[in-house]
Amino acid sequence: MAAAKTRASSFSRNLSAAAPSQGPGLKCGPNGLVFLSSGIPDLDKILGGGFPLGSLVMVMEDAEAPHHMLLLRNFMAQGLVHNQPLLYASPARDPRGFLGTLPSPAASKDNKSYETDPDQSKNLQEKGLRIAWQYKKYFGENQLNFDGQKGSLSLDGKHEYSNEFDLRKPLDRHFLNRQHVDCVSIQDSPDLSVLRDRCSTFSSQFPRNDGSVSCAGRIAIQSFCAPQCAYSNMEWDMLSFIRSLKSMVRSSNSVAIITFPPSLLSPSFCKRWQHMADTLLSVKAIPDEDKDLAQLLTGYQEMVGFLNVHKVARINTQVPVILEATTFSIKLQKRRYLVLECLNQAPVDGSSGTSYGTSGSCSGSSKAGNLDF
Repeated sequence: MAAAKTRASSFSRNLSAAAPSQGPGLKCGPNGLVFLSSGIPDLDKILGGGFPLGSLVMVMEDAEAPHHMLLLRNFMAQGLVHNQPLLYASPARDPRGFLGTLPSPAASKDNKSYETDPDQSKNLQEKGLRIAWQYKKYFGENQLNFDGQKGSLSLDGKHEYSNEFDLRKPLDRHFLNRQHVDCVSIQDSPDLSVLRDRCSTFSSQFPRNDGSVSCAGRIAIQSFCAPQCAYSNMEWDMLSFIRSLKSMVRSSNSVAIITFPPSLLSPSFCKRWQHMADTLLSVKAIPDEDKDLAQLLTGYQEMVGFLNVHKVARINTQVPVILEATTFSIKLQKRRYLVLECLNQAPVDGSSGTSYGTSGSCSGSSKAGNLDF
């Protein structure tokens, strides 16, 4: 009797394939995705983990307020604290000066309670070391930290996967003086060939393969179609650049984020740009003394703006991400920490909106003042 023939199919699942290892500041997700953090813990949770490697993120700016700068600052600072190479392009004459405004990571909430008690902190660290050693053979070295959660901050001084940043404290200079930080001014560029070449050279440093992801790159382009750029009226050339950038990023272990003012584009090209994005966000300023909104929304006096999630990256899957909400309030806790919250209506017990913070529970927000840029 002939031996049974093994059934082979191109759709069969490879059960022997191990999960790829990852470098600092990266996190494994479903369908073989690897995420890097947006630098805002609430936004990472909303998006299901952060920005997938190989994705293009676009942020529509608001002409009334530079809220998009908050997203850019946290995105860039999160990469620098994890020693991830950064390419930053800006219409400013000296883009490197913007690096001095990047925020510094704040101490972990869990660690703050032990700052005043060194003995308790030492005991907890020793206990964490014993737990990590016992479970190391089951979870691997990069899978488990002292608190039992992948990517969270351990007590040995390592940075979290997604930090909370203190917007009033500048990032330490040693993060900015590293050789892997590249800045480009696009103000005087007659066309986009220079920027395209710089992006191509940068993304080629992180070739995608089926093995480990030891490092990832970040590309941040601010106000791409700003009027001070010589190419600002060349809409087809700008669209061609976005297509090229998306192709570069998709074939590399990097993420690109572009902010642009949609009011400077024709409606048809604005729609084309939005269609090119894997993740599409927009920010909106709070109207001054809008009495209708003040009566409708709880915690209105604490809000500084709105964040809208128009599209979430869908890579390696055909299943769309279903969000609980698409519009979130932007708040600053203690005028320092960026927080995103669901919009709540009609106050019942005086509580504020539900926070998408790392704790995963509802939390009230402190009084926030005006934005300090």
